[in-house]
Amino acid sequence: MCGIIGYSSKKKNAKDVVIAGLKNLEYRGYDSAGIATSENGKINLYKAKGKIAVLEDKLNNEVINASTAIGHTRWATHGEPNETNAHPHRVGNVTLVHNGIIENYIELKNFLLKNGVTFNSSTDTEVACAYINYIYQKSENKNKLQVISTACDEIRGSYAFSIIFDDELDTIYATRKDSPLIIGLSDDGNFAASDISAILDYTNKYILLEHDEFAKITCDDVEIYNKNLEKIDKEIMFANWSATEYKKNGYEHFMLKEINEQPEVISKLFNNYFENEDYLSINIADYDTIHIVACGSAMHAGMIGKYLFENFASIPVSVEIASEYRYKKQLITPSTLVIIISQSGETADSLAALRIAKEHGAKTIAIVNVVGSSISREADETIYTYAGPEIAVATTKGYTSQVAILSMLVLNAMKQKNILDDSLKNKVQEEIGKIKEVLSKVIDNSEKYIKIASAIKDKEHLFFLGRGIDYTLCLEGSLKLKEISYMHSEAYAAGELKHGTISLIEEGTPVIAIATDKTLYEKTVSNIKETKARGAYVIFITNNDEDVENYNDFADIVLTIPKVTELLQPLVTILPLQLIAYETAKMRGCDIDKPKNLAKSVTVE
Repeated sequence: MCGIIGYSSKKKNAKDVVIAGLKNLEYRGYDSAGIATSENGKINLYKAKGKIAVLEDKLNNEVINASTAIGHTRWATHGEPNETNAHPHRVGNVTLVHNGIIENYIELKNFLLKNGVTFNSSTDTEVACAYINYIYQKSENKNKLQVISTACDEIRGSYAFSIIFDDELDTIYATRKDSPLIIGLSDDGNFAASDISAILDYTNKYILLEHDEFAKITCDDVEIYNKNLEKIDKEIMFANWSATEYKKNGYEHFMLKEINEQPEVISKLFNNYFENEDYLSINIADYDTIHIVACGSAMHAGMIGKYLFENFASIPVSVEIASEYRYKKQLITPSTLVIIISQSGETADSLAALRIAKEHGAKTIAIVNVVGSSISREADETIYTYAGPEIAVATTKGYTSQVAILSMLVLNAMKQKNILDDSLKNKVQEEIGKIKEVLSKVIDNSEKYIKIASAIKDKEHLFFLGRGIDYTLCLEGSLKLKEISYMHSEAYAAGELKHGTISLIEEGTPVIAIATDKTLYEKTVSNIKETKARGAYVIFITNNDEDVENYNDFADIVLTIPKVTELLQPLVTILPLQLIAYETAKMRGCDIDKPKNLAKSVTVE
């Protein structure tokens, strides 16, 4: 991980284009950056620990007019984040940037050491670079495509490579396996990049490079070759996102912008559904069980889906962490449906889980945001969230759009099973007509979120409590707070806290409690009172406006949110949790859009 851009230019300074592209890739998360430039018949390397701004300071002291360049933002895997371990790496005649993990790098490194190769860094990437150079030195005809192919046959793991050879400085060679890479096309030159965001300032035309395909990129031409090194034709695609969608557009942070985009995103999703109720060719009602497989926030969205599928459509659902699912015994039958959820569509563990599910004969549905991503192409059926680019590392609209689609699939399943009565359908349709206004109203309650943030910002430990579907929302709210404010936070099913963990509650410990399920309201309140009796500072979030006179008995701050049908309530309830996390992180002076140690698209295991 985490970002690659290469550019071979007709007339622009490739250095400037690559630096601009790296800035557009910052959202993916990184801890060092570097660029290799081709100028005056040689390769020059510039690398820096920290932000791209540090790299730019170095470049400002140099006069660089590059015809070709490759750049990288690194999220450390092998070796600490420092200048030596930063990409690009250069060994002999080969300069290379790499996303992914070389699993057999120690084996390759030992082989190369025995053959006189020395290493400067701790990275698996330098080993890959050295191995390609070793094959190149041994090659008689110096056919670079053949050299790269031969090296890749021996490399195990995941990779997206962009490579420059010393004797062909105006050409970039690229290949990939299990890590994303696209080839961008423009009148002023051509690109290799991790995703479309890196090149949208210059072009919206691109080619999807598939596994084990190779690209030869010059300023005038792009040639694509298959695994057998046969030249092939590829479809030219056009991005449906604009460069302006990657800008803050007046908001202080991308996260705040994306929170505010949710009413429009969710409204469009629901309206599109009711315009096309035959949302799937797969009949969900044909399946006895559903496995929802995902990571992080997408897994939390899946937990909402589990609750809704079981409560409304009476279909048993298991929610699995993708990194666990891929290694467990698969209890898949012909009546099992597997739903894979991933914002990027490139999440390594989720992609592996998808492939395993297909190997076991399961039908698969993907819920993703990025059109043409690996998961979207390999699933039997794909539903796009169409949430637009999400730049902040901590997901907001990506998560809520996944929840919205799951609620639509539940409606679809009820319809297919002939259990969707008109009264519920009409109620949902009526509320969807107002959902944009309802969500906007919740977002606009900034004074309350600032008050809550002020109350908790100096604490290092915090608990979230809820029952039923509220518990699943607590998990996501807790994750948001941890991700961007660095506070230690735990989410518990409200009835579970007293089975040990209540021992951590002391005077002033913040507890954010959620109660939106009327059938569980009284039990949740009883659990909240147990924490209050031990000194907790309680922030109570509810849609129940019938118990106002009793709130003071157990709550220090009360936040009342609109009440909607249970199929839509999670979309309303999560917004305050996102904004509390945002305001808290802001008060704590954290880097909200790019929190430490995190990456947006987790393309390695």
